[in-house]
Amino acid sequence: MKTPLLSFRFFPLALALLGGCAALPDKPLPVAVYDFGPVSAAAAPPAPTVAGLPVVLAEADALAALDAVPVLYRLAYADVHELRPYAQARWSMPPAHLVRQRLRTRLEQDRPVFEAGQAPVAQLKLELEEFSQVFDAPDRSRALVRLRATLIPPAAAGGRGAERRLPVHQVFSAERPAPSADAGGGVRALTAASDAAVDALAQWLGRQNLR
Repeated sequence: MKTPLLSFRFFPLALALLGGCAALPDKPLPVAVYDFGPVSAAAAPPAPTVAGLPVVLAEADALAALDAVPVLYRLAYADVHELRPYAQARWSMPPAHLVRQRLRTRLEQDRPVFEAGQAPVAQLKLELEEFSQVFDAPDRSRALVRLRATLIPPAAAGGRGAERRLPVHQVFSAERPAPSADAGGGVRALTAASDAAVDALAQWLGRQNLR
């Protein structure tokens, strides 16, 4: 008869232990890591019959606020000037590097592309000025990408007697609607907007005199 009494004595302790387990914090959610994904062969423009003149693609720069890996967004209906990071979403590398990779892939369809110091040809510099998901309403957002390209002719850095030509600057902006009002939708829209800006830049470069 003593055994049930002992069981009742320990019953409150068991309840307390169960309550303590229920109060334990949840496991932290995994961080999603994104990039632009592979370039679709169907989306790539056909190779030209005559290759364009070569160009050096310098390292890409970015404004300080954009030189980081968190996926960023703005609430236009609250304070469009504030950049906010998603807590559980980040890029695999700073966005300027992802854009530069995409640009290099696109330019190589038209012309030879070199790294800095490899060839005495025109140099293309890239600066990322805007790269965020903008929420116009809690359930509606769009991606906004803005690139500044600087084309430095080869003669601009030439030695004595070289004809000096001024660098050429051009800004490229692109917007794309996000398919969903979350980080995943923002990433897809930012990828599409980046591809649009990169393609416009490549077409602009094809119209420049690189000699």
